[in-house]
Amino acid sequence: MSDITIEQILADLIIFDEPEVVTNPLSGASCTLEPEAVALYDFIMGCQIFEEYKLMRVALDYFMEKWPGEYMILLD
Repeated sequence: MSDITIEQILADLIIFDEPEVVTNPLSGASCTLEPEAVALYDFIMGCQIFEEYKLMRVALDYFMEKWPGEYMILLD
């Protein structure tokens, strides 16, 4: 697999219009995410399930940079 960029990942996501409350399945902590963050969070969870760790790392790095507080609640 060639290196993929966050721009390529984001271009393929389906992004809805409304924010959503997302809950960390391990801690039970929740936060409201804007639509782009919801789509990327779902992508990250899918990468984890399918063991796509290179893609997941690219997405996690971007998520951590753009939404650091939400990253700490949901993904850290």
